[in-house]
Amino acid sequence: MVIHIYYGGRGVIDDPTRPVIERMQKVLEELRVKVVLYNLYEYKNTIPTLSQTVKDADGIVLASTVEWFGMGGYMLQFLDACWQFGDKSRISEIYMMPVVIAKTYGERQVIADLANAWETLGGKVLTGISGYIDNPLDLEVNSEYISVIESFAEKLYRGVNQREKTLPSSKNVLTQRVGTPNPLNLSVPEAEQLSEYVSDENYVRTQKEDIQELAVHFKGILMSEDAGSEEEYITDIKRAFKPAQGVSGVFVLDIEEKKKDLIIEITGPKIDVRYDKADTCDIRMTLNRNVMEDIVSGRMSFQRAFMSGAMAGMKGEFPLLSGLDKVLVFTH
Repeated sequence: MVIHIYYGGRGVIDDPTRPVIERMQKVLEELRVKVVLYNLYEYKNTIPTLSQTVKDADGIVLASTVEWFGMGGYMLQFLDACWQFGDKSRISEIYMMPVVIAKTYGERQVIADLANAWETLGGKVLTGISGYIDNPLDLEVNSEYISVIESFAEKLYRGVNQREKTLPSSKNVLTQRVGTPNPLNLSVPEAEQLSEYVSDENYVRTQKEDIQELAVHFKGILMSEDAGSEEEYITDIKRAFKPAQGVSGVFVLDIEEKKKDLIIEITGPKIDVRYDKADTCDIRMTLNRNVMEDIVSGRMSFQRAFMSGAMAGMKGEFPLLSGLDKVLVFTH
């Protein structure tokens, strides 16, 4: 029998989960079980590869502490990798026991989250162990605590060894109906390469930039016929106009794909929108068509486009920019 323990804490010395899984490992090894411990914090740059190790186990332990808002990030990454790359047909045969020992509130919620996650993946869940421990030393010297931990280790052994029967879960049925990602049957070198790419921020950023560039390119091809239209965006802007007291001015949009400037002139409750060559203005904004599409579709505001760097440039009175967002209310 092979049992894998995946520890999702940060490895701090006073983590009460550590003495629990160490005691469980000792009991299982006395029962002649091969136990492999994976400290996820030691694999933080290669966590995606660990999803390939699950299929080698008869049963697993998911051990986590309680972070400020639930289970720790390393365990979430591991479960995400199991969802994306794990062999669901193999996971459906694997028993999992959750272990959550906390020094703060929330251990019951985290143990429920681990059970729900494993059931959603299609696996079988055994009753886990959870508790609140202020002093981790108690887990090593308190005979009652030790007895409880050893009892759960024995339950894990019996559950896996006897293939404990469990009733179907609604999560299993839901997962089957909505579908799951196809498993990636990777060799060890392939898994290592995948992890290298996933953990390489420069590679991921380059891929995103390439995808964005392709999207803009093809979008430009599809919309090239409209690029020179002198009516485009005018109706959208007039429809979005909601007059507001104190907001007036001449706003010029220099859209890179347009031959003429898009001029928005607001005077109190009136608005005039046209394409022309602007001589004077209160604000001039330089942006491309893609950013303009995001603005008129309600996915981005003028001010956010400038602050995030999506807008190529802006000249004029900055306070007026927030006023423009105030009177032009585009809906998503």
